[in-house]
Amino acid sequence: MLRVLAVDDEKPLLEELLYLLRSDPRVRSAEGASDATEALRRVTRALESGPDGPDGIDVVFLDIHMAGLTGLDIARLLAGFARPPLIVFVTAHEGFAVQAFDLKAVDYVLKPVRPERLAEAVRRTCAQLGRAEEVPVAAAAPSGPPAVAVQRPPAPEAAVAERGPEQIAVELGGVTRFVAIADIAYVEAQGDYARLHTDEGSHLVRIPLSTLEERWGARGFVRIHRRHLVALARIDELRLDSGSTTVRVGAAELQVSRRHSRELRDLLMRHATG
Repeated sequence: MLRVLAVDDEKPLLEELLYLLRSDPRVRSAEGASDATEALRRVTRALESGPDGPDGIDVVFLDIHMAGLTGLDIARLLAGFARPPLIVFVTAHEGFAVQAFDLKAVDYVLKPVRPERLAEAVRRTCAQLGRAEEVPVAAAAPSGPPAVAVQRPPAPEAAVAERGPEQIAVELGGVTRFVAIADIAYVEAQGDYARLHTDEGSHLVRIPLSTLEERWGARGFVRIHRRHLVALARIDELRLDSGSTTVRVGAAELQVSRRHSRELRDLLMRHATG
């Protein structure tokens, strides 16, 4: 079971996060810190007591925007320890996901926090620590049979699940909406996430670009670069300039890597004449 430290400088949000964490049977303890100084003091004490000590911390659920040091600053400091706790970022801002995963965050949860999304972050933390997801059953009376543990099924990945063949679910600020795959012009890799670009805006989902490439290849999406997957029908222009290849997709100009350049040109020619 997990020992958790939650860090947020907004007291109502911290109390709500602690309430949700303490409601999860996989969490042994959840304590709060309202600023970076208190958080670092608690983590230092935990490390000094050792992994099995009374003050041990397995994971820190960390807000990003706080007075003084930000959550990203705290994560960088913790990375300097020999055996730092795991990090889960909990924030209202989706724009820091790349930095978060560069810091080896286990997960990136958007506010307002939904219980099922937080449960998924707990599941990922348990998986990374190599712990079975077990829900303890209350001990029976001494004369009864011994207590047992039952296996808890993993929480669904609601934020990236496809809804039938034509839509993908995306999460923004605790609200799940469904985006038509046909409306997606291109996809950009951002760490363990992918950003879906449409004419109306963009959406961040926790799914690798390679997985989307495999799923959507039959829908006309092609890999043009290690960072980009493009809907072939949405390419407006192909440019060749001194050995460099780019494509224009709406207002965006995207680089095409050399290894994908010839294949892309062939696909575009077949698409234009087919």
